[in-house]
Amino acid sequence: MPLDSTIAKVTDRIRARSADSRSAYLARMRAAAEDGPRRAHLSCSGQAHAYAAMGDDKGALVAERAANLGIVTAYNDMLSAHQPFETYPALIRDAARAIGGTAQVAGGVPAMCDGVTQGEVGMELSLFSRDVIALASGVALSHNTYDAAVFLGVCDKIVPGLIIAAATFGFIPSVFLPAGPMVSGLPNDEKQQIRKKFATGEVGRKELMAAEMASYHGPGTCTFYGTANTNQMLMEFMGLHLPGASFVNPGTPLREALTVAGAQRAMEITGLGNDFRPTCDILDERTFVNGIVGLMATGGSTNLVLHLPAMARAAGVLLELQDFDELSNVVPLMAKVYPNGLADVNHFHAAGGLGYMIGELLNDGLLHPDTVTIAGDGLELYTKEPKLVDGEVRWEDGAGETLNDKILRPTKSAFQPTGGLKHLSGNLGEGIMKVSAVAEDKRIIKAPARVFTDQQSVKDAFAAGEFTEDTIVVVRFQGPQANGMPELHALTPCLMVLQDRGLKVALVTDGRMSGASGKVPAAIHLSPEAAAGGPLARVQDGDIMEVDAVAGTINILAEDFDSRTPVVADLSANRYGIGREMFDVFRNNVSTASTGAAVIV
Repeated sequence: MPLDSTIAKVTDRIRARSADSRSAYLARMRAAAEDGPRRAHLSCSGQAHAYAAMGDDKGALVAERAANLGIVTAYNDMLSAHQPFETYPALIRDAARAIGGTAQVAGGVPAMCDGVTQGEVGMELSLFSRDVIALASGVALSHNTYDAAVFLGVCDKIVPGLIIAAATFGFIPSVFLPAGPMVSGLPNDEKQQIRKKFATGEVGRKELMAAEMASYHGPGTCTFYGTANTNQMLMEFMGLHLPGASFVNPGTPLREALTVAGAQRAMEITGLGNDFRPTCDILDERTFVNGIVGLMATGGSTNLVLHLPAMARAAGVLLELQDFDELSNVVPLMAKVYPNGLADVNHFHAAGGLGYMIGELLNDGLLHPDTVTIAGDGLELYTKEPKLVDGEVRWEDGAGETLNDKILRPTKSAFQPTGGLKHLSGNLGEGIMKVSAVAEDKRIIKAPARVFTDQQSVKDAFAAGEFTEDTIVVVRFQGPQANGMPELHALTPCLMVLQDRGLKVALVTDGRMSGASGKVPAAIHLSPEAAAGGPLARVQDGDIMEVDAVAGTINILAEDFDSRTPVVADLSANRYGIGREMFDVFRNNVSTASTGAAVIV
């Protein structure tokens, strides 16, 4: 099937836009790769320091005839998705030794759980943790002793931060090893109902706690299709996982075998062998377009609209919101996974999962088939699924059809003809809306604005019964410069209750929503943000606002709007507490949300 004309057009535009930055990036990577194995240039003293604790592996390291893997790990056992990584380094070392190589933990990076910090002060550090992770990875790999990097990370900011680092060290190969989702617990729709009942006082904290514990109950990623699982999808569409590796549950023989296979594949693609696959060759404009296509086809997290431009820029590729919008217009929504549906990612995987989806999109010309991946040349490899045969992983053809069309459908009969995200622009600036879970009759709303500057004030107004008519809730001074751009997921239960009562409601903010953004229309990432004097700072209570996710517009309908003086908020309270004082340099130097809200690239 020839490549879809829009896919080709957007890719060509990105390639032209990125010509200078991409050329300079590749020149740096080629020069670094030509220097040969990294550790060969260390002094004898430097090598002795690097190998001092390596025991029986010292001989192989000194001989420099076999590859040495650098492991960058985001392990901690507070974050369920990363708890399985505790045992990975030993497994990777053994896998490397089995084929004559070595592996070392190069360093660790922080890993926040947005579920824990949701609605708390710590959430103001969440987005910036992406850049901290990239910086920490850079420190880990700066010892210059590794022929390839193995990255252990899954969740929200962790994978984007690791990708930025992998691109920066793009002269060596990078392999990402996932941990997989926890097994299914309390169905997500039942959990959501309990949350709504708690918001209205129908049930108490005891019932809420029981529901939450039954939902988040074991090792692995949360099973809804939020940012963590969207990240895992991206790693397959972008060719940085082994095919079919993303959604295999922790603690299973296949999961362990895939970890071993991934480590050994990292050994095979270094510059010491005949199949050198440096990360710089994988992360090109075609790969990022494929990632955006996957985001649209699955109805993935809005957070990736921030992360993908930052990730791409590290590889010299320049993405803009227009690219997301035009790709969304031609990519059908093929999956219904909570919050877009009732199924979780385990059900999605069982129905055919990413392998089936990639096959369908390739057959329709909606993906670049000729990308470089860690598994080999061409994305067709990612239509296959791993099987454990006699203790080893083998890749076989998938089912070739959906096994549950309530969860996963072919492109020709998709749930929607277009993808899950919509670019919005108007006299309020530009932002996005995730529409995949929003009913069609709720995608256009014209109503008076009610203006707030924090989440708690909205929740207090809800508890006081102040929302009695159609309302567009504006929460401003939530952008990256103001307070680090926290997610506003804590508002979801209140807004859903209002919507269930028959009111037309929407959220408009320069902040973020969770990767679990759902049925309430939310215009998010408004840029320029209020703290930078953006249009949102001129909105007043009672202004008639129109949010149209069909036409892609967002406007205040007031004749004097452009002439108003922007409100200046007192943001001094955002500077201290739970580590916020250490992040002034990030808030003062961050780019706009429309360019990825990035600090270091």
